[in-house]
Amino acid sequence: RKESAGGLDYTSTRLVSRGKGDWLYGKIEVSAKLPTGLGTWPAIWMLPTNWKYGDWPASGEIDIMEHVGYDQDVIVQSIHNNKFYGGNAKNDRLRVSGVSEEFHVYSVEWLPDQIVFSVDGQETWIYRPASLTSNPTKDYWPFDQTMHLLINLAFGGDWGGARGIDDSYLPISYQIDYVRVYQSPEIMSLTGQK
Repeated sequence: RKESAGGLDYTSTRLVSRGKGDWLYGKIEVSAKLPTGLGTWPAIWMLPTNWKYGDWPASGEIDIMEHVGYDQDVIVQSIHNNKFYGGNAKNDRLRVSGVSEEFHVYSVEWLPDQIVFSVDGQETWIYRPASLTSNPTKDYWPFDQTMHLLINLAFGGDWGGARGIDDSYLPISYQIDYVRVYQSPEIMSLTGQK
């Protein structure tokens, strides 16, 4: 919404599962219908709960879905760590028709040695550090710690507002149909989880 609140011109939201939903490995699926309009920047992402390896990007970030309004129907899925972060992040950009007209399912299958990204059940890309180096240290793979989910809608910002904003689109809506998290009993047992 466009409103004056606390010295800001816009109000948006962020949902954070930290302390309520924290996981080590699993399949995370989010069914979402994204907003449209210049300046919009919805995201579905994961951050470490305890920052075991240090501040960002050392402890990692998994971006299940990011979309910016100036690049309608282009989805970006990324990982960030000490080796790959910011503009050098490992990612895939793909065109998904109708992201603002219909619900699509954005997901990751986070395993002890790789992260498999998908949209609508179709695998889009895999981050596998062993294919990049013979000895994947924490700089390549900080993803062996508990992480939580964030779902947010920014308006403007470094990336969302890189080509300006158009507040004639406001108010905008970011709809979430469901969030599902699945964990394998076998992987939980092998990694000492209950």
